[in-house]
Amino acid sequence: MNNEVQALIQQLSQKGNEPAPPEVQAQFQQIAQSAPPEVLSQGLQDAFNSDRTPPFAQMVAQLFGQADGQQKSGILGALLGGLGGAAHPALAQAGINANANPEQATQLSTGQVEQIAQQAEQADPGIVGQMSQFYARHPVLVKSLGGMAMALVLGRMRSGG
Repeated sequence: MNNEVQALIQQLSQKGNEPAPPEVQAQFQQIAQSAPPEVLSQGLQDAFNSDRTPPFAQMVAQLFGQADGQQKSGILGALLGGLGGAAHPALAQAGINANANPEQATQLSTGQVEQIAQQAEQADPGIVGQMSQFYARHPVLVKSLGGMAMALVLGRMRSGG
């Protein structure tokens, strides 16, 4: 299995930040779903913090775009939690009503979510770890990250955290 993971890491690394082919995504998802959530979370944090992947906010927005309604609400809730009292201005700046209900959260564009994620990261750098934990509970979303991000996640999983 370790050789299989190493081969997948190599294949994903060559993709850079391009999406991986569906069969590679399926392989990644199978491995990610069998990993302990804390190890997957650590791998995601590595990917979010890496200078070889897009910025954190851009990746969160990309994952938001792949999420279902319930997951989108969870993503937005986690980001707003990271903003604390600064959530209202961040929402206003993104052009969103501060009293938005979960259904309205699903109507947000990835650009609006990227803005909110940028502000959340500036307000609380710990949001990266919180979002990593969120996505570790939803590994099906992670396969939509680019190849390099998935390679970093697998690298952490292979090393055992």
